[in-house]
Amino acid sequence: MAEVKVYYEPETDLLTIFWDTPRKNQICTETDDGIIVIKDGLSLTPIGIEILSFKPGDKRIEGITVSIGNPILEA
Repeated sequence: MAEVKVYYEPETDLLTIFWDTPRKNQICTETDDGIIVIKDGLSLTPIGIEILSFKPGDKRIEGITVSIGNPILEA
């Protein structure tokens, strides 16, 4: 089972979530709503996100879904 790591820095209101190991060669792309997608620099596979100006109860996190591993198929 994958390990998800969540970091919150209250001094800067920065929430970081990694569902894969951080890379030395990672690249970041900021979306319009202050969410930064962190990707592997070679494969461009998303490995995490950062949410700028995050406060507990932030609605931006409600729309985020992450599938790790094989999806569960319903019969």
